[in-house]
Amino acid sequence: MSTLKIAIQKSGRLNEDSLKLLRDCGISISNENDQLKTEATNFPLEVLFLRNADIPQYLLDGVVDIAIVGSNLLIEKGPQIPILEKLGFSKCRVSVAVPKNFTYASLSDLRNLRIATSYPETVKAYFETQEIPIALHEISGSVEIAPNIGLADAIVDIVSTGSTLFKNNLKEVAVILKSEAVLAVSPAIPEQQKKLLERFRFRVQSVLKAGKLKYVLMNVPDEKIQAISEILPVLKSPTIVPLNQNGWSSVQSVIDEAQFWEVIDKLKEIGAEGILVCPIEKMVV
Repeated sequence: MSTLKIAIQKSGRLNEDSLKLLRDCGISISNENDQLKTEATNFPLEVLFLRNADIPQYLLDGVVDIAIVGSNLLIEKGPQIPILEKLGFSKCRVSVAVPKNFTYASLSDLRNLRIATSYPETVKAYFETQEIPIALHEISGSVEIAPNIGLADAIVDIVSTGSTLFKNNLKEVAVILKSEAVLAVSPAIPEQQKKLLERFRFRVQSVLKAGKLKYVLMNVPDEKIQAISEILPVLKSPTIVPLNQNGWSSVQSVIDEAQFWEVIDKLKEIGAEGILVCPIEKMVV
């Protein structure tokens, strides 16, 4: 029986979020002994725990079929690798930062200065498009210390909360790109693996869709049911159950979280009462 091979980061926040996604997809794996490779017990999936920076090459070489990886890393090391899904977690940005005492007005203030980074291709391409020449210093790890030791005048690095920059007396001045975890597929994935990939992707899509929706139940006067139904467009139609109290019904539906409060306000204005909101674990359509 064929097995789908997936790469995820072997440690760190992306590792934790990736394992949670697999669990939410109903896939059980064990990594209690910090193995570098393990198999799911209830789905034909083999998991490889790899250094984050190595994952794009594993995809390009066809060693793994898919991977959960930051989109910033694909831009740097594998721009030709297809992205199947944006996963919405591990969000960050690749930003330019300078010492706090650096007088910064615009990107042109960095002209001909030394910039340290672990993302040389991304930085080079960005500054070329801005037509600003720089002296690029490629380093791996602890990029934020470079200005403090005289190695560089500025840096380009991943920024999440900004606390690391603050601790190293740096300030963020420009965002090159925004990144999040994505599901990427190897350009060399074998044809026989594609059916397994679609099964896995369907589970991922169900989890992602559920995360953007809320299940709502409310009590509604019967004469208001039509008006309520018109502002609950996510499903084909709401579920309507008559209540024991004459002239009232329970209306159940799904609403988009992005429009949550706007919809709730409208429901209350029309006459909905006792509105109950519940999270959705999966959404299969």
